Order: sequence, then structure tokens, then C-alpha cells
Amino acid sequence: PPESTEWPLPEQRRGWEDCCRAFRAPRPEGLVVEDIGVAGKGGRIPVRIYRPPAESLLPGVVYGHGGGWVLGSLETHDDMCAELAVAADVVVMAVDYRLAPGNRHPAQLDDMLSVLAYARENGALHGVDPSRILADGDSAGGQLTAGMALFLRDHGLPQLAAQVLIYPVLAADMETGSYRANAHAPCLTADEMAYFLEAFLGPPGTAAWQDPYALPLLAKDLAGLPPAFVAVAGHDPLHDEGVAFHERLVAAGVASELRGEPVRAQSYMRARHHSEPALAGFRAIAAAVRRLAHG
Repeated sequence: PPESTEWPLPEQRRGWEDCCRAFRAPRPEGLVVEDIGVAGKGGRIPVRIYRPPAESLLPGVVYGHGGGWVLGSLETHDDMCAELAVAADVVVMAVDYRLAPGNRHPAQLDDMLSVLAYARENGALHGVDPSRILADGDSAGGQLTAGMALFLRDHGLPQLAAQVLIYPVLAADMETGSYRANAHAPCLTADEMAYFLEAFLGPPGTAAWQDPYALPLLAKDLAGLPPAFVAVAGHDPLHDEGVAFHERLVAAGVASELRGEPVRAQSYMRARHHSEPALAGFRAIAAAVRRLAHG
């Protein structure tokens, strides 16, 4: 419920884990799942790898889970990552990055970059083609995906093959039309988003609030970013920033596809086995990953 942001942090996390467990579907048959640890700046980063049966190397997807940078784990997104791996015929590497507020930006970005570097150096050990690695994420994970692409571009590092942003957080502007219209929407309210942003970035006015790697719409230029697929939900405060990011990518000459779900709310992927429109949205995301990964 919306008031959960007032609960003690362990209770918030336990409540979200319980909610996700209630929706969790069985993994597809034949999938190989492996848990590993990757060295990072903050210590060992847990990573769960989902590999469909294949005789050759497959494209890899570094996946960042949603949860406002405060909630979420390998368990909350296990079934979605498993189904995505099979539907898109890719190896998904789900990242259990450090959580806020105990670890604020850029800890989460650092962990994602560490796993990306590991995939490029050692991906073949897990069935990943190191030359074909995408990033994908929902909500906070969408922010991490876009932040990675910007960081790689600005630091002259090899770029992602593509970026897939699922109802992503890309800004902190709470005066957009979608924030006003969906301030009390199901699944994510404006007050909850304000709580998550401050947990992630620290007190308003500090430097992180001006960092485009944390809030990608602050970037002055989006040229040089990888091809994108952006999925947005109509009943989501974040809707307008996803649309704005897509439009700025296109204006900068970056190939980008926008998928709108007019009657869906934030986190609709979780309802894919309970709602035909949510399932259609999930299948569209998986199809986009397949197209971008396999070219």
C-alpha cells in the first residue's frame, strides 16, 4: 500500500518480497539457471544467469530490477527474467545491485557496470556472446540502463548493443502531466516516487540531483547512445519522462521505438499471467529484446 514507505525499511522490503512471491510463476522448462558472484567496488555482487538451451553463444542481457532502488532482489524478478530469456532467446544476467538508502547513487550504477565488464570478459563461460550485450531494466532498472549507456559513451568505453527501458525513471520533475494525473495511481504514487528519489539521491539540492547518470533526461545530448526500446504505462507518474526520452533519442539520430500501454499501470509486467493486455505488453518487450539482440 502507499503508506508502506512509512514502514521500517526491513518491513518495506519483506512486504515487497511477499507481494512478488504471490505473483511468481514457475520458470520455463529446460532453462539453465546459475548463481554467481561478481567482484565490484562494494564487494561481491550476486548475479543470477538464465540460459536457454543452445549449442552456440547467445546475446547477453544485463538486467536491472525495479523497486525504487530501495526494494527488490533476484527473487522479486526471477520469473520475469526467466521468461524473458526464453522468449527472446538470450542469456539474462540479473544484477542484485546494492540498495538505497544505505547505498546511494552511484553505487547501483557501479554494480551494473561491474557486471557488464564481467560479461564482456567472461561471458563465454556462461553462454554469452561478449560482442552482443544489451542492457534492460524496469522502473529504477530502466534508469540504470540509460545511465550505463550515457556513462559508456562519455568515457569512451564499448557501447551496449541496445537499451531496453521498461516504464523507466529518467527525471525528477513531478510537475509533468502524467505526475499530476497519476499522483494517486495504483502501484506507484507521486509521494512514493518522491520517497524513492530521495533515498537514491540524498537530500534535494545535493550534487546527485544534477547528475545525468542518475537522471538521464538531464543529459544535454543523447547522440551516440545505442538503439532503444521504451515501454511506458498510461496510469504511471513516469509515463511522460519515458516519452520525452524516446523523443529526444529520435531527435538526436538514435533509433528508438516507443510502446505505449494506455490502460496499464506501473509494474504491469508482473500481472502478465492475470491480464491479457499485460501479457501482450510483456510479449512486446520480449520481442523487442529479441529483435535488438539478434538483429
